[in-house]
Amino acid sequence: MGKRKTRPKVVPKKPQPKLDVSFTCPFCNHDKSIDCSMDMKLKTGEAYCRACKAIYITSINHLTEPIDIYSEWLDECERVNGSEDNSRKRPRSA
Repeated sequence: MGKRKTRPKVVPKKPQPKLDVSFTCPFCNHDKSIDCSMDMKLKTGEAYCRACKAIYITSINHLTEPIDIYSEWLDECERVNGSEDNSRKRPRSA
């Protein structure tokens, strides 16, 4: 007698985790107050705070996610704050 034929077990795919669309505001520090929306027709992404009404608008492409818009906003804030710090720390000429 021969062995019974066995089929390999089918491993179910794990669902990919969902990325957040609500974030903490860098200005007023309200948790989950930043909402990101994307308009693919106009190719613009918008992040806005429901608490302090701060808005950031940027251009997007078909690969952009809401976390990318928020990250660009934080990078822009750091860049602006960094340039202010550099202007304050300039050595004075004697």
